Amino acid sequence: MSIVKVVEVMANSTKSWEDATQIAVKHAAKTLHNIKSVWIQDQSAIVTENKIIEYRITAKMSFELDLNEKK
Repeated sequence: MSIVKVVEVMANSTKSWEDATQIAVKHAAKTLHNIKSVWIQDQSAIVTENKIIEYRITAKMSFELDLNEKK
């Protein structure tokens, strides 16, 4: 049996929403193991002088818990 947990994360990038997603996964992987999926819940951007200067995402990330099963 496996147990999957979902956490919500936020990340930003000056390049793209895809880059912001990669950053979210990279940083989350420092403390979460067995990341299985990421679902982009929301995207937004900061605009200055008619130019996007920052891309932001809110994502739900699922990961499988490590369980020590006794048999």
